[in-house]
Amino acid sequence: MNAFNQHPGRAFRARELHELFGMPTDEATVNVTRSRLGRLARQGFLTQPGRGRYQKRT
Repeated sequence: MNAFNQHPGRAFRARELHELFGMPTDEATVNVTRSRLGRLARQGFLTQPGRGRYQKRT
């Protein structure tokens, strides 16, 4: 959520978040992040403005 707070209005892909924070970008690690982002979207914290893109709900 920190990245979404620092960049309000911007939509991120899971891989972009990993690159932004210097995290590993291997497929397995990025898939875990995708899963977490999907859960946050289902809980109403994030929206999905496009396939695979996540944005903080305003």
